[in-house]
Amino acid sequence: MSPDVPDRETTIDQVVERLSARFPDLSRDAVREAVTTAYDTMDEVHVRDFVPVLIEKRAKKALKDL
Repeated sequence: MSPDVPDRETTIDQVVERLSARFPDLSRDAVREAVTTAYDTMDEVHVRDFVPVLIEKRAKKALKDL
């Protein structure tokens, strides 16, 4: 992995922070689950630079659907 691309847990934690602020009525566990699920769909992606943006978008959609 490139040194400037955060690891899995760091990426998940950062996205959870942003989405928890955006969805204060949802539990942090629900947000983390949505973010982790979105992250796991990106396992096969070779270029990781945009993964945080992509998982945030997917998780945000999943959280809006709750």
